Amino acid sequence: MTDHITKQDVIEFIANMTVLELSELVKELEDKFGVSAAAPMAMAAAAPVAQAQEEAAEKTEFDVILSAVGDKKIQVIKVVRAITGLGLKEAKALVDGAPSPVKEGVPKEEAENIKKELEENGATAEIK
Repeated sequence: MTDHITKQDVIEFIANMTVLELSELVKELEDKFGVSAAAPMAMAAAAPVAQAQEEAAEKTEFDVILSAVGDKKIQVIKVVRAITGLGLKEAKALVDGAPSPVKEGVPKEEAENIKKELEENGATAEIK
């Protein structure tokens, strides 16, 4: 008879070990194969934390979108130039291309001020 060990035999053997014996086995396996059992766990734990931080950061930055120009196109172009620092040609292209983003990644208060300024000059704007 051949003495063949199955995966189930190994699982049962490990299940019957004490915590100390299991810890020593893990250390020996890490040394033998040059790996660390802790690294995958650390990476798995770090991913959700990074994602949560990214989501929190996204909520502090807003985009102001020019939805419609209205009937005071020249005034809106002047406001867009003042807000963005674009030249006349670029600001006119942005206004003509509405809906288009005027300013991206700004704090909520700044986004609200930009929207208010655009709307005071006849445009329609939204914050996303």
